Amino acid sequence: MNVLTYFKNLGIDTIDSSFYSQIQKWESWYNGDVRKFHHYYVYNGKDRIRCRRLSLNMAKKLCEDMADLLLNERVQITISGSESTSDYVHDILDKNKFLVKGNDYQERKACSGTVAYIAQIKDASTDEDGSVIGGDIRINYVQAKNIFPISWENGEVTEAAFLFPKTANREKYALIQIHRMQVINEVPQYVIENHVVKCTRGAGTEIAADKWNELKPFAGISPRIETGSDKPQFVIDRLNIVNNADEDDTNPMGVSIFANSLDALAKIDLEYDSYANEFNLGRKRIFVAPEMLYNVDGNPAFDENDTVFYQLPEDTNMGNKPIYEVDMELRAEQHSKAINDDLNFLSFKCGFGTERYRFERGSVTTATQVISDNSDMYRSLKKHEIILEDVIKNLIGVIIRLGIALRVPGLKEDVEITIDFDDSIIEDKSAERQSDRLDVSMGAMTLVEYREKWYGETEEEASKRVVQEIDDPDPEEE
Repeated sequence: MNVLTYFKNLGIDTIDSSFYSQIQKWESWYNGDVRKFHHYYVYNGKDRIRCRRLSLNMAKKLCEDMADLLLNERVQITISGSESTSDYVHDILDKNKFLVKGNDYQERKACSGTVAYIAQIKDASTDEDGSVIGGDIRINYVQAKNIFPISWENGEVTEAAFLFPKTANREKYALIQIHRMQVINEVPQYVIENHVVKCTRGAGTEIAADKWNELKPFAGISPRIETGSDKPQFVIDRLNIVNNADEDDTNPMGVSIFANSLDALAKIDLEYDSYANEFNLGRKRIFVAPEMLYNVDGNPAFDENDTVFYQLPEDTNMGNKPIYEVDMELRAEQHSKAINDDLNFLSFKCGFGTERYRFERGSVTTATQVISDNSDMYRSLKKHEIILEDVIKNLIGVIIRLGIALRVPGLKEDVEITIDFDDSIIEDKSAERQSDRLDVSMGAMTLVEYREKWYGETEEEASKRVVQEIDDPDPEEE
């Protein structure tokens, strides 16, 4: 189905379809399988031979590394001001495997420029007044190709539609979810409209709401949800890179980390393919005249399964060399140098600085050294963290509001949220921690400050813990 045609029939405008072609191109580089580049033909003077170009798949490596640097298991989320709110939010994040799925979608974000997180109440139950009193909060993760901004201002998406592909009874369907602001009883609030469409030609076939329960993936979904809040239940996450892939400079979607480095990716794959062919075409061969293949007793003189030997036709003039070898010189060093030069260029273009990657012994290795706080990588990470920090805080805000709607006791919206990103690649954590221990022993840092910094505790939590340790010291505590 053509979802853009479906939106047009609903009177919904979104960004131009050409941008989604860009996303498709970035994803093909991410998969290392680009049409008309990794699949090509070579004319050998007689026929066109179909060939497959090998790939180092550096696009995926770039995305993996960016995801691991931005959101990993060392990232600490601290919620101060309400212990019950903190426990509730962390429980929801754990149930939704946020660090695992979040890292996955940071990789997808680096690939396509944009992802989205939608927190919703699943399996909701209501009271006699129709108010929600029970259900589970689930986080849905959406890729760029399924995100369709409807309205935005200063780069912030305020209304959007999301597509969720599903399979039911071996047929393809799509749940289309539209989040828009409406005024109901003079109160502005977000309304979520759900549509189920069977994937057929054109705009697809709309499925009536009374038929949804017959399709397992859509059972229990409400056609319309009035959230009662003027804040959205979705959060758009993108790389902090100016979108120059669309002629419309107001496009709120992000661009791939390698969007402006496709030529470098192509050159690296050309060189890697040539490097691999060098060993294939440069294999040692021994050309043998037919009369040399057998001994005087008629037995084979060489192993028939040894591919190094090649029998020449009987009428070949071998001169005085019935056996001669061809041992072509391999240009491995020249290829390695060319690949390393372009890896440095690619790394620099994508914000990792130079010397991030190195091609050795036929594979790519990654530098693991501690980097300085004025390096290209440091500045690039801090730039991307600006958006990601707001994204995580906004997502936590959505979770808290949904929890309050579910009447979970003790939840507060006015809490302080702190995101401590992992900067171990920038600072030597072991050395810094040892230095802080010395400061504590000298009295230059308090135990409360130490616990706040290294255990992610609030001042109140750290103070209680210090008092407990004084009253009942734990010998196993660090």
